Amino acid sequence: MSNFRLWYSRNTGALIAVSLFLVLYVFYSSLHPRGFTTDLFVQNSNEALALIFVSIAQTLVVILGGIDLSVGSLMTLVNAVASETVIGTGPEIVLGIVICLAVGLAGGMLNGLIIVYGRLQPIVVTLATGAVFTGLALLIRPTPGGEVDGDLSWVATNALSELPATYGWWDGDPPGWFNLISGVPMPIVILVLVIVLVWLPYRNSELGRGSYAIGSNEAAAYMSGVRINRSKLAAYSLSGLFAGFAGLYFAIQTGSGNADPIQAGTYTLNSIAAVVIGGTSLFGGSGGAIGTIFGVMVLRSITFCFRVVDTDSVVGFLANPLLQPMFEGLILVIAVTLGAARAFSVKNRLNMFR
Repeated sequence: MSNFRLWYSRNTGALIAVSLFLVLYVFYSSLHPRGFTTDLFVQNSNEALALIFVSIAQTLVVILGGIDLSVGSLMTLVNAVASETVIGTGPEIVLGIVICLAVGLAGGMLNGLIIVYGRLQPIVVTLATGAVFTGLALLIRPTPGGEVDGDLSWVATNALSELPATYGWWDGDPPGWFNLISGVPMPIVILVLVIVLVWLPYRNSELGRGSYAIGSNEAAAYMSGVRINRSKLAAYSLSGLFAGFAGLYFAIQTGSGNADPIQAGTYTLNSIAAVVIGGTSLFGGSGGAIGTIFGVMVLRSITFCFRVVDTDSVVGFLANPLLQPMFEGLILVIAVTLGAARAFSVKNRLNMFR
């Protein structure tokens, strides 16, 4: 019983995010004309995946006890790079993807090197590097445009059934086992692969555990033998990699690039909100990617719900597109306040980790 109580206390925020998402999404789907269909799931997962990756990037830094104001700008930079490189023959496309992820990784590593060895505050460093990333993105893509491979864009933004159909994996009908999973949205497949291959190995590694220890108490972590600098560098580098995933997918989704500073700022702010809603402590040392994923889905579900509000109903004013940003902002303020309430209510910071 004590183990369950400990698990529940550590995952309360994430469980609240899951519950709130289910309520909002069931409400949205029940009112949508194509509710609970594969097409709707694909559409919604497409709209959420880029923000999910950016928010996971933010989570890695918040776990350390910091904050990253450059994740949206780094995503925008990678998006601009992708619009120039992810096109051509198969090997050229693979090389373009590698270049995009390398740019994200390098951007995160740059943040880590300056913060660790320059001994500067993360919020100041990432504010500055974010401006640099935005400037580079505008240099590469001064106006929206570019191109991403059409087949890749089609496959990555549809159901799993389009993968073998597009690339001709089977001459005849697909095997029976594939039909069971053919309706799964490809964005969800991509997300699961990234979580399994990148997040979970990091979370269970020495460096991952070290980042949680640093966020809990950096001095105690140092006295316990945690390699502080190495853990911080790994966290910031991996944060950049996830921002790279976001920029790459956004380019694949839109089929082009757009170095929009306003868009970069919006993604950065929403990533912070999603992290808090997902149960990651602003003090650091607790939380994780899974909670953040559902934090993003809560944010997106709020937006989805506005789309299906009946304009003739009592709350029909919510459907006014001019008023929606204001209502979304108010809901975000409430959600973030409730998500952070536990952190600000404890008298002893150690109680956050009991």
